[in-house]
Amino acid sequence: MRTLKLQIQTTIDGYMGGPEGEMDWVDFNWSDDVGAYIDAMTSSVDCILLGRELAGGFIPTWAAEPQGETKETVAWMNDTPKVVVSNTLTESPWPNATILGGDLASAIRDLKERPGGDIVTYGGAKLASGLIAEGLIDEIHLFVNPVSIGRGLPVFPDVAGHQRFRLAGARPFECGITALHYEPKRD
Repeated sequence: MRTLKLQIQTTIDGYMGGPEGEMDWVDFNWSDDVGAYIDAMTSSVDCILLGRELAGGFIPTWAAEPQGETKETVAWMNDTPKVVVSNTLTESPWPNATILGGDLASAIRDLKERPGGDIVTYGGAKLASGLIAEGLIDEIHLFVNPVSIGRGLPVFPDVAGHQRFRLAGARPFECGITALHYEPKRD
């Protein structure tokens, strides 16, 4: 079964976005060690999973080859097949992307059972929260930015009961961001 990895930017007080989804608090002045960590984490990935709203900005941004990114990163982001979770779209308006609809838990379990490498998701907030709430994430990679915003979109949604995780690794980077790698404790 394929591993589903969540890579998400977060504040030290646990938010993945401001109250309206603002990301103006994220520090993108990454040191080289962040890139090396991400390269290692995604080396086994051959599928990017996105929510519909995030896909609308994510896919065109990478297609435009953003400044400051390496040619290898841009090529990987554009060439890696994408699956967009949506119950409103029936076909993809983007190249190299397919639509996945229906019951989230069933659809993601089916995707994980297909042949292939690992899957990475960057969210958006609704998708990330839904995947966490359903217990579908196999690895969580929190990129903790040294900032608090007081309120916003929480990384971890309200769920019934406790979800327990095992710390698989922690890595501070030269730029001040710290990666926390967790795996769920499953019976």
